[in-house]
Amino acid sequence: MQLTGFHHVTAVTADAVGNHAFYTQVLGLRLVKKSVNQDDVSAYHLFYADGQATPGTDLTFFDWPVPRANRGTHSVVRTGLRVRSESSLRWWQQRFAGLGGSHQAMAERDGRPVLDFEDPEGQRLSLVVDGAGGLGHPWVRSPVPEPHQILGLGPVVLSVSRLGPTDRLLTTVLNMHRLREYAAGPGGPAAPVQVYGMGQGGPAAELHVMVEPKIPPAHPGAGGVHHVAFRTPDVGTYGAWIDRLHTMGVPSSGPVDRHYFRSLYFHEPNGILFEIATDGPGFTTDEPLETLGERLALPPFLEPRRAEIERGLKPLKTA
Repeated sequence: MQLTGFHHVTAVTADAVGNHAFYTQVLGLRLVKKSVNQDDVSAYHLFYADGQATPGTDLTFFDWPVPRANRGTHSVVRTGLRVRSESSLRWWQQRFAGLGGSHQAMAERDGRPVLDFEDPEGQRLSLVVDGAGGLGHPWVRSPVPEPHQILGLGPVVLSVSRLGPTDRLLTTVLNMHRLREYAAGPGGPAAPVQVYGMGQGGPAAELHVMVEPKIPPAHPGAGGVHHVAFRTPDVGTYGAWIDRLHTMGVPSSGPVDRHYFRSLYFHEPNGILFEIATDGPGFTTDEPLETLGERLALPPFLEPRRAEIERGLKPLKTA
């Protein structure tokens, strides 16, 4: 039984309007679902993805009026986004420079060309060249030319204070493979970064784990990551993961139906929130593919409260 890669990464914004502008107009992603946090309907839950809302391309945000996150260990510290080539990285470097965005110089990490940057709230992201030529579904209305569009999620980087317990969960419970390690680079943690692979591997299915025992834990907030979700194909494998976590003594949420996918939540030993999510039924279950994200979408149990919920939300430009 194998997880097949990343399903989505969910982060926090305190500025839904600015967040929407950055991820659609600067990064060129498609807003594929405009919904609310199902446990806190006062907050948007915005989903950005490729042109066809493919699982594994989703970067999502809860909109909460909170201060900036304090960076530290016990957290997701960087989210990778895959692009096709080094020429795309150069294109993005020029784009960020022209727009005044926060970015670093192109570099190499774990044998791959990368370009680190941040969104306006300090969310740490990297464009990573997908040497396997991973396929993506372009968004025809994106302001980014098709050859340079983001293909989907790439390596996700965690920081933990103790590797051993996390390693045991990843390898023994989640059946990830420990692939290799690499030097963190100047100013990074003393220990090498450990790379764990899922499914058929590649940058869309790699979890990178840094060990930083001497820094304090992160404090959540805007610009921080709330959780990382891993893919499982269908409800059959999803049920098997529920049983596996229970059998192996890992506390979890139990089954949660998010309407667009089934979810299972649990914490790894350093406190980072993980989720296992099914590929389906997907975002077209309640909207046509052509008009995804253009209206507020609510799961059936929230539909009777639509008027109340809409009154409490800021308008977003979705054109």
